[in-house]
Amino acid sequence: MGTDPAPGGRGAAAPAMSSFQLEDFAAGWIGGAASVIVGHPLDTVKTRLQAGIGYGNTLSCIRTVYRRESVFGFFKGMSFPLASIAVYNSVVFGVFSNTQRFLSWHHCREPEASPSRTLSDLLLASMVAGVVSVGLGAPVDLIKIRLQMQTQPFQEENLSLKPRAVALGEQQAYQGPVHCITTIVRTEGLTGLYRGASAMLLRDVPGYCLYFIPYVFLSEWITPEACAGPSTCAVWLAGGMAGAISWGTATPMDVVKSRLQADGVNLNKYKGVLDCIAQSYQKEGLKVFFRGITVNAVRGFPMSAAMFLGYELSLQAIRGDHAVTSP
Repeated sequence: MGTDPAPGGRGAAAPAMSSFQLEDFAAGWIGGAASVIVGHPLDTVKTRLQAGIGYGNTLSCIRTVYRRESVFGFFKGMSFPLASIAVYNSVVFGVFSNTQRFLSWHHCREPEASPSRTLSDLLLASMVAGVVSVGLGAPVDLIKIRLQMQTQPFQEENLSLKPRAVALGEQQAYQGPVHCITTIVRTEGLTGLYRGASAMLLRDVPGYCLYFIPYVFLSEWITPEACAGPSTCAVWLAGGMAGAISWGTATPMDVVKSRLQADGVNLNKYKGVLDCIAQSYQKEGLKVFFRGITVNAVRGFPMSAAMFLGYELSLQAIRGDHAVTSP
């Protein structure tokens, strides 16, 4: 599905060498939109588990959100990610594919030969994508989490009060994404939009290595040698497994990132990554860093399956490549 430079394509013929190809960005945009629609409800549950209080486990969190906010509670903060994460994934996939393509062609001695992929090329391309992702992704994640968290219970530490939630009809901190952005810039400055960026960097650099590399090798392993590219089923399975692996292993730093970004909705508790880790460990022990790991891994499968499937099918349509065969 797609020619060789695509993350999962084996490629029967090498395209003409190009230093920069825009179709990867367009396909990444479509895949990103698909992943948001599929994964946002569980993302809300994950954020509440990691940064909120009063939830015993995943099922308890789902029941509580539904009881307090109805089904619409699971889609809080979705409009901004739907508009922005599509662009974010467009950049991530475009940067990864073009970096990997450049490295592959650089190592290819014969101009007419199909470029080869090595683990080191995939590793470096994934790391570059992870670094670039933080520049766009930190503000997007911050706004999403602030909107998701403003209706959930919080603890007023300095006043010895019981946890409380925003009551029905009570004025919320943010009326929407635009108001949230302007409020953060007004109260915290432009740097406030990058709260938790260092934790996100520590999450995303290894996270994208465990996202793209498993996908590439799993899709090639599943695809028979006679096929020009992976089938739809192979893309779905490899993409889903890669997402589950990546999100599962990224959970500890994802917890820290979520807490840093949620901090500031009602209280300011953390001075930085190390302070957040120290306070979280002192109060809740080591298990706190694995909070939400189940929902992370579970939601990672359909989200990433939709992401890669949308990417590969879009890339196939844009390039006019119909060489995909059934398994």
